[in-house]
Amino acid sequence: MYSSGLRVSEVVHLHYDDISRTNKTIHVQESKSRRDRYTILSERNLDLLTEYWFKCGKPRDILFPSSWTGTYLDKNSINQYFKKSAVKAGITKHVTSHCCRHSFASHLFEDGVDIKYIQALLGHVDPRSTEVYIHISNKSLLGIRSPYDLNKGGEA
Repeated sequence: MYSSGLRVSEVVHLHYDDISRTNKTIHVQESKSRRDRYTILSERNLDLLTEYWFKCGKPRDILFPSSWTGTYLDKNSINQYFKKSAVKAGITKHVTSHCCRHSFASHLFEDGVDIKYIQALLGHVDPRSTEVYIHISNKSLLGIRSPYDLNKGGEA
């Protein structure tokens, strides 16, 4: 979810054919806005997916099928697992799996990625939707220099 900015509902509906090893992309079909989109697939995530794929008998349909039903996983089960994992990791703040999507957008923005590209990766139609996801860290703010310091020729 973090490495590609996916929603939980998008992860559970991934199929084998949605992953492009060559282009390092994930095809998200009929996302929340009822549109298809492509997002990035990190090299590290591709390695993890490849390992998972071999361990799980090379599934060719649903990428993450339920071990009980063979159909799509339940979103609530994933959210509960995420919360338990956060507690196990010692995270005391209230977190949800959707925090991964916010972190994905914020970290891209802090790394200098244009907000239009982030908007496309998240599948937002309205740029204001993307702005909600951008959380600027204090570390980024503290690195900003005053224009007064940059302009040595003028006086206050």
